[in-house]
Amino acid sequence: MNIKGVIERYKEYLPVTEKTPIITLCEGNTPLVRAVELEKMLNLNAEVYLKFEGQNPTGSFKDRGMTLAVSKAKEEGMQAVMCASTGNTSASASAYAVRAGMKSFVVIPEGNIALGKLAQALIHGATVIAINGNFDVALKLVREITDEYPVALVNSINPYRIEGQKTGSFEICDDLGFAPDYHFIPVGNAGNITAYWKGYKEYKEAGKINNLPKMMGFQAAGACPIVEGRVFEHPETIATAIRIGNPASWKMAEAARDESGGLIDKVTDDEIIESYKILAKNVGVFCEPASAASVAGLIKTVKSGYFNDKQADIKLKIVCILTGHGLKDPDRAIKCVSSPETVEANKENILKLMGY
Repeated sequence: MNIKGVIERYKEYLPVTEKTPIITLCEGNTPLVRAVELEKMLNLNAEVYLKFEGQNPTGSFKDRGMTLAVSKAKEEGMQAVMCASTGNTSASASAYAVRAGMKSFVVIPEGNIALGKLAQALIHGATVIAINGNFDVALKLVREITDEYPVALVNSINPYRIEGQKTGSFEICDDLGFAPDYHFIPVGNAGNITAYWKGYKEYKEAGKINNLPKMMGFQAAGACPIVEGRVFEHPETIATAIRIGNPASWKMAEAARDESGGLIDKVTDDEIIESYKILAKNVGVFCEPASAASVAGLIKTVKSGYFNDKQADIKLKIVCILTGHGLKDPDRAIKCVSSPETVEANKENILKLMGY
């Protein structure tokens, strides 16, 4: 069996040479799940697909960019990598650093990171430093340090991260046989919407697809700087992965929106949690809360009447990106459900609870 990571699969579209050491955990190859249950709930003349990036090696889409960022850092002779993180980046950076035989350093906002993600960075041996400040402060410090010392910055402002992440759009097109009409995606630091749009454009230029999707990005209402056109000094949302007040790829995300004829809007925490629960209970996919922002955005867009004059007789093709696995934030899942009921250990009690 020869399972290839994204660099080997899409080398011709990536800035690598024969001298580039390929640091991989066989990332990519994530499932594109048709969500028929969601189509019925929305009463939408469309095929809705979920690109479940939670199936990547460290449980999020970050692995796509990290394989390339760490490979290039290794090629350049770096001995360590560093990132600011709300969780997923730290998990990915630390795992790929281990594969490369490099040190990893992570700066996190104190108290604002899901334990499932922090555990990953720690078990991989990263040096994790919590600061009194938000993600944007953490990123500023990391940029200053990596500018002055021989340490590779592996946040999404690293252009190799964007290059690796664009492979998600290649996989979508390869699996469908065409590009979707609409691409719904959560927006935090905005590197992912930038990367997917770049990938779609490159595939079209290469003659692999004939059309380009409209990019539909969604931020959390408590952290929506692009939507409101202002920096959020104190972003707040239960969706920790997109709790970012000043996105590094802000302008590029706006370009993706404008060039594609799409939009960037916001969804509330309540809408995010509702979609999170719908995906788990109705579709069978357990994603982290931030991931559900894409589906919350789709539901909001449908309810607003956006698609009323766009369906015609042809079924639309819609893809929603689910950026990370639900086990990244188990505490949130536990808060959303009832605790198991304890009964005396006999068959009658169990059958009663089963409804028999």
